[in-house]
Amino acid sequence: MLRFRHFRALTVAVFIAACAAPIGQAAAQGADAATVKRGEYLARAGDCIACHTLPAGKTFGGGRPMDTPFGTLYTPNISSDKETGIGKWTAEEFFAMMHTGKSRDGSLLYPAMPYTSYTKVTRADSDAIYAFLMSTPAVHQPNRPHELRFPFNRRELLLGWRSLFFREGVYEPDASQSAEWNRGAYLVEGLGHCSMCHTAINALGGNVKSKAFEGGLIPIQNWYAPSLTSNKEAGLGDWSLDDIVGLLHAGVSNRGAVYGPMAEVVYDSLQYLTEEDVRAMAVYLKALPARSGDKSAPPSQAAVEEKTSLSPLGKKIYDAQCAECHAAQGQGKPPDFPPLANNQSIVMSSAVNPIRMVLNGGYPPGTFKNPKPYGMPPFAQSLSDVEVAAVVTYIRTAWGNRGTPVSVKEVNELRSAPLY
Repeated sequence: MLRFRHFRALTVAVFIAACAAPIGQAAAQGADAATVKRGEYLARAGDCIACHTLPAGKTFGGGRPMDTPFGTLYTPNISSDKETGIGKWTAEEFFAMMHTGKSRDGSLLYPAMPYTSYTKVTRADSDAIYAFLMSTPAVHQPNRPHELRFPFNRRELLLGWRSLFFREGVYEPDASQSAEWNRGAYLVEGLGHCSMCHTAINALGGNVKSKAFEGGLIPIQNWYAPSLTSNKEAGLGDWSLDDIVGLLHAGVSNRGAVYGPMAEVVYDSLQYLTEEDVRAMAVYLKALPARSGDKSAPPSQAAVEEKTSLSPLGKKIYDAQCAECHAAQGQGKPPDFPPLANNQSIVMSSAVNPIRMVLNGGYPPGTFKNPKPYGMPPFAQSLSDVEVAAVVTYIRTAWGNRGTPVSVKEVNELRSAPLY
């Protein structure tokens, strides 16, 4: 579920709101401790901390820069500070923002603030999040204005975007499904806003609903969010519920591990959810319909020839650098070292993720269930573009894997990409 957070929530042609939901500590004093605690849990489920906190900065103080092709966005301060934060909003105004995507003054929010998902949040849950944010320490840190080029700084243009891609409305349970399925749907479609990364976006920056949860490239972050559908080739079709729960809750499972933006999601958000809620999410995801579009096209003759030329070098590098952890036949040593054979993240139509892992390395997140994760070293300094292309081509095509070869050009383009 590579959902960066949100950076992960960024889409190509939409930008974060200049001001998120202001609130204030005074009203929090009237909220009981249980409501505030519940609001903290729900804010974790919504992963609010990811966008609104600078690394090593004060919680909810905002100011996190997000570079886009259209300029740089700076996330707003949503602490309880009344001057620079969100300390003057009422619970009603906060819910209206979550539900309608409009700020306190009626201005339209850019949909990088995931109100297209948050509109599904119930009033009771919105009020609990409000109470929690009202209880947070005030951070006196003025918001930085966005540095967006014309015409992307014109909010009125969002009227057309909203008419195409936004449908206001609280989540309505499906009476034909179980309570567990409905809870999972509420978390995945609402607070979790998983579709923002795991659904392809079109030229207008909106999610392609016909391809919901089928995966897609996260352009700003240069990572690929995999399919979450029940398709057996590209999605979760042959994953067990325990495998999905392990990946979401611990960051590792017998089927793989999370890296990049999704590692941050697990670290800041999913590891704090109850196992019951994570299992409900898994139940919902397992039920998502498979679509024919998930399947990769057969390799071209040129791709077959490229595989033939690169694989011998790739096998030599793999045996020398990778087999000790991932085993000679790519079976891995789960859960510490994920398998590479029969691993969807390796053979997806996009090779971005395996290329980035070889170049940059990385660690799964340290979580309550996996506090000392094993990591992978970076090879960007020791392997050339040709060598990286060779070893990634090898792991995508060996041991029965049916991925396509990667080119030297693809590797070169990702070598200088930001980590996320």
